[in-house]
Amino acid sequence: MNKDRVKGTIDEVVGSAKRKAGKLTGDTKLQVEGIAQQVKGKVENAWGKTKDVARDAVEAAEVHVDAHAKLVVKKPTPDSACCKGK
Repeated sequence: MNKDRVKGTIDEVVGSAKRKAGKLTGDTKLQVEGIAQQVKGKVENAWGKTKDVARDAVEAAEVHVDAHAKLVVKKPTPDSACCKGK
């Protein structure tokens, strides 16, 4: 979980509280602010999830490349340093 997801969750919760408080008190402006903050939170949360998925994919690819590199056996070629001078 990254900071975007945390911030998004907080905005969603606070926005929901504002919206409900506005509805109870009849304050339309507070309701609208709450809805806007909830939407902002949902967008931040989605962005954070996207970043997490991308990071996880990169990490998985790096592990795959590292594992593959360990399995490759390099054979000397006639022009490699070990055979020069013969």
